[in-house]
Amino acid sequence: MKLSHTAAMILQAVNAGYVYGFSVMEMTGLPSGTVYPAMRRLERDELIRSSWEQQSIADAEQRPPRKYYKLTKAGKATLEASRKRYPLLAKLISSEEVKPA
Repeated sequence: MKLSHTAAMILQAVNAGYVYGFSVMEMTGLPSGTVYPAMRRLERDELIRSSWEQQSIADAEQRPPRKYYKLTKAGKATLEASRKRYPLLAKLISSEEVKPA
């Protein structure tokens, strides 16, 4: 499966530990109107899957619950193929830069 550069950036960000929408937006510099629809398509295509955090955690931090994303096996394989297509992808977003959630 060929991905757009935007979708590849999102997969790379999730793989690097930016696991909820706002953190992906911050890392990639992409707007919400790009990130969230792309994440829905990636989930539909079974390249990522999501789960909601527990309400009690969000309540303790006085914020809405976050929807966390994780790469699927197919998503990891697709990301690997995308890294060949977009060789600078890993340098743009690396797991060494991840801040705690």
